[in-house]
Amino acid sequence: MTAAPTPVVPRRYLAIFTLLVSCFALWGLLNNMTDNLVPAFQKIFRTSQSTAGYVQVSFYGAYSVIALFASLLIQRAGYRVGVLAGLGVYCIGALLYVPACLAQSFGLYIVGIFIVAGGCAVLETTCNPYVLALGDESTAVRRLNFAQMFNPVGSIVGIFLARGLILANLNPATADERAAMAPEALEAIVHHELFWVCVPYVGLCAIAAAIWLFFFLSKRTDADTAAGGGGDIKTVLGILARSPRWYLGVVAQVFYVGVQIAAWTWMNVYCRKQFGLTEKDASTYYIVAIVTFVACRWIATFVMKYVDPARLMAVFAAAAIACTAGVMYLPSDVVFHAFGLPFAWNVVCLIAMSGCMSLMFPTIYGLALGGIDPRAHKIGAAGLIMAIVGGALLTPWMADIIGDAQSVWTRLVPMFPNVWDSDLKLTEASLRASFVVPAICFAVVLVYSLLFRARKRA
Repeated sequence: MTAAPTPVVPRRYLAIFTLLVSCFALWGLLNNMTDNLVPAFQKIFRTSQSTAGYVQVSFYGAYSVIALFASLLIQRAGYRVGVLAGLGVYCIGALLYVPACLAQSFGLYIVGIFIVAGGCAVLETTCNPYVLALGDESTAVRRLNFAQMFNPVGSIVGIFLARGLILANLNPATADERAAMAPEALEAIVHHELFWVCVPYVGLCAIAAAIWLFFFLSKRTDADTAAGGGGDIKTVLGILARSPRWYLGVVAQVFYVGVQIAAWTWMNVYCRKQFGLTEKDASTYYIVAIVTFVACRWIATFVMKYVDPARLMAVFAAAAIACTAGVMYLPSDVVFHAFGLPFAWNVVCLIAMSGCMSLMFPTIYGLALGGIDPRAHKIGAAGLIMAIVGGALLTPWMADIIGDAQSVWTRLVPMFPNVWDSDLKLTEASLRASFVVPAICFAVVLVYSLLFRARKRA
């Protein structure tokens, strides 16, 4: 008789898995909603772009700091306690937005953002290895890819929430017009704008509280402690130091997260330069890219049933490098219109890059933790989440190339004009040359995929 196929998620774990999936959607929503706070706070508090950028510094800084503490927590107390702590920390941070609104304090918002991101860091550090533990190791990477499919779904919701609640409620008054207003009138405008910043974050506390209550009332399962309650830190670090698939996985994850954040950050600027669009119109390309990302992750998760995940990721990484070449070298002649916007082959390649990225984070994660001593899973998970700091490291590198018409990298694209655009503060050549950064990042992911692909049996 043919043996029954191993289920991706055993029946006894379905309820917990479903609630964990909602956590994946929650932090995806928060990540993309927080991105929109940068232009919002720049306008509300009349700060410089670099000052408003403290939003991202605070957010990604929390990941690099909190993930290790989260791993120590779940190392001792288990995954269930980690989920409870992450949701609780998020609620504390989100509720801090209320006094920040009343005080109209940018600094207090930065503190709240750090705490919100700290809650997300605890959840990511906990939920990823928790999902890996909910079933057979042979289906672990597929299981994680399935759970991660709902992360970009949350991202899409976050984009629409930010546009509909936060950005739509910004007063159109310019910085000069605000400076000329009477203090009482300006205070009323700022209070209204900050109120709508609070609404989605505080409103999500109700959802987070419901998930928290479920986990609080649920019983501990064998999966909760499947990664081991322990092992002393010295032993765990020794295991990780002898596991090249883990520490090279951390390196690959730094480059992957870096390319995702950098490419999506500069997508709007790239499309505005190619077609002369407004920021609002150019943001539609970002939505199309996110939808492509979601669709490709679903497809990739299905294909993994038949193809080794590392081999599939290698194909996607190679395709991403080809797409990056298209972004750098293909012309911007319009070939068709969709969603009321023009599309050229270079922009199609830019959007297709998102599809290629779709399976990379969960696959790198699953490969890095797969096959190593379970006692090291929780601390190992922290390193892979701390790798999110790649977004803070590689995005500025790409920005430096974009803003430097004399950069050595512009020699890669001599066929494009190097005339300075005083509005966007770049040249066509410097903008296209900056995509050498994604090409390097995808090459790192490709090498990692090839190193740890499954070997065919003789």
